[in-house]
Amino acid sequence: MSEVEAELRRLADLVRGGEVVVLSGAGISTESGIPDYRGPEGKQRVTPMMYQEFVGSVANRQRYWARSFVGWRRFAAAAPNGGHYAVAKLQRAGLVGAVITQNVDGLHQRAGAHQVLELHGALDRVVCLNCGSRSSRVELEERMRAANPDFVAAPHEIRPDGDVVIDDDEVRRFQLVRCLVCGSDLLKPDVTFFGESVPKELVQRCFAEVERSHALLVLGSSLHVMSGYRFVLRAAEREIPVAIVTRGVTRGDDQATIRIDAPLGETLARLEELTVDPRGARSAPSPG
Repeated sequence: MSEVEAELRRLADLVRGGEVVVLSGAGISTESGIPDYRGPEGKQRVTPMMYQEFVGSVANRQRYWARSFVGWRRFAAAAPNGGHYAVAKLQRAGLVGAVITQNVDGLHQRAGAHQVLELHGALDRVVCLNCGSRSSRVELEERMRAANPDFVAAPHEIRPDGDVVIDDDEVRRFQLVRCLVCGSDLLKPDVTFFGESVPKELVQRCFAEVERSHALLVLGSSLHVMSGYRFVLRAAEREIPVAIVTRGVTRGDDQATIRIDAPLGETLARLEELTVDPRGARSAPSPG
């Protein structure tokens, strides 16, 4: 039996106990064609726009929305992968409770998961920073397309938040649209940018879910950002087992009870096989 299979069986025994909270990161969506920020080596590969940059100038907002306008179609077309479906099936079997996700892609919900706590918001919603009104990204996309009927740009790469890299001269041709309620151009995707704080009430709800859990299962996160790592620290403080499944090293390896370095899709499919019988119920514990 390989080391990964042995750890998977230990994880399956843990998950069969139920009351597992999942904390997911960008690594669970890479098999859906959405890249992560760091990769297995743990080094940040891209520099996202900071919150203060976004609110600091019209030119920065123009750059963000021009790039996001080009990247949105590909981002929105991404489909859930085997990892997302496995989490949803574990949840339906009564083994997994809340899913805390650092992702903004909505793929957990599209795979059938519920009780998903979107730690960093969702890219399919838009908020006006001036008046607080919210709208759908689909509606904004239609208005941006009407304002930029001939805007075509060749993306150099797609990023985890739907952003892409395009040439500066193309950015300058892009026309911003304004809030339909107050007329401000301070429209922002309803996500937490780097440099922006996660709402305190959401953080407290996530802490409460972790504290009453039987185990915390981290999927596809390097845990380099404190917004996710704090839940691992809280679990460790409360002596709640922490299992981490992702590629490469993580900031939480020292707190991990179980650590599996393997591809998410096939690993979670195997975990589902070990814990959920074909009828969707919990499977029997492994012998010994």
